[in-house]
Amino acid sequence: MSEDEPFDDWAKRYLARREARIGELRALPMDGPPGRGAHVNPKAPRFLMRWTGYEWAAEAVVDDYAAAQRLLHGIVQPGPEPGVPGRPLPKPTGRHRKPPPS
Repeated sequence: MSEDEPFDDWAKRYLARREARIGELRALPMDGPPGRGAHVNPKAPRFLMRWTGYEWAAEAVVDDYAAAQRLLHGIVQPGPEPGVPGRPLPKPTGRHRKPPPS
């Protein structure tokens, strides 16, 4: 909040940002403190937490980091788990795109 901004304007912006996040999901490892990097123990079970507008509430428990990413981002990973719901990986774009077969 700047010195010249009225409190009412600041409060409206603050509440709009908070409301926009309602329903947002995040994954937290069940072992150890929150805020650790996902790479520290990717095989550990994860809590899926949903923002309610006031707090992060427990939504579900998943087996590991890969399962959490599939649920958070809807990514279908190739592997031994057939029928995992989600959408396929996006097609590569930009300079990293493979050239079309000739």
